[in-house]
Amino acid sequence: MPDQITDPSDLRGDCAQCFGLCCVALPFARSSDFALTKPAGKACPNLRGDHRCGIHADLRQKGFTGCTVYDCFGAGQKVSQVTFDGQDWRTGPQERARRMFDVFPVVRQLHELLWYLTEALGLPAARSVHPELRQALEKTERLTRQTPEELAALDVAAHRQEVNVLLLRTSELVRAAGTGKGKGKGKGKDRRGADLVGARLRGADLSGASLRGACLIAADLTGADLTGADLIGADLRDTDLTDADLTGAFFLTQPQLNAARGSACTRLPESVTRPAHWTAGR
Repeated sequence: MPDQITDPSDLRGDCAQCFGLCCVALPFARSSDFALTKPAGKACPNLRGDHRCGIHADLRQKGFTGCTVYDCFGAGQKVSQVTFDGQDWRTGPQERARRMFDVFPVVRQLHELLWYLTEALGLPAARSVHPELRQALEKTERLTRQTPEELAALDVAAHRQEVNVLLLRTSELVRAAGTGKGKGKGKGKDRRGADLVGARLRGADLSGASLRGACLIAADLTGADLTGADLIGADLRDTDLTDADLTGAFFLTQPQLNAARGSACTRLPESVTRPAHWTAGR
């Protein structure tokens, strides 16, 4: 699209171009998502010498569901091949490895913002703020290409807040335009930050709703209408999206969707793909 300066393919993890950074830099605790506890900076025991996962095909069966829902938005290959110019953390000094592990989460946050900004620039209803969105995209891209020292010192929270103002305005414009089945109903319900853990919302009309930051863990959204809804930051862990309609829903990321449950009949926006672990439907 002419409004884009970032190739969407650059915003998806490419493990072949990464040094397994998510398997080393990030910590995780033994839980229903992970079979063991691992501190930050220590390689997962399943990480092979070629930086690939030794149990990738069996992660869910082995108790590592958390790994299957994670995506770095392309930060892994950016840090590995650009920030550190293809230098492997295993073959260099420990200080370089430590800096790589520190920088990776920073770049991951920036790449997530690039994902949202790129999507926002593809939304016609937000055309009035496209110039500002483009400037924010260019600035964010420049930040990802800073030196390791500059990245480590970056105030990511402040930058996220700047971008969030634009994303919120984008949401208001898109939802007011009525992109889903609820055209003419205005901008839909405002459920920002709502506590909807385990909520029974089977068949609910949430078209054009703002579900920004809503907690929908284990909620039942079977057959719900989520057309044109804003899902940025919504917690969809174990959310049942079987037969739900998410056509035109925006700011929905692949990690969010991977954490949910659904079926072959769940209708999705083009920006995401159907998770392989979803059921075949009814």
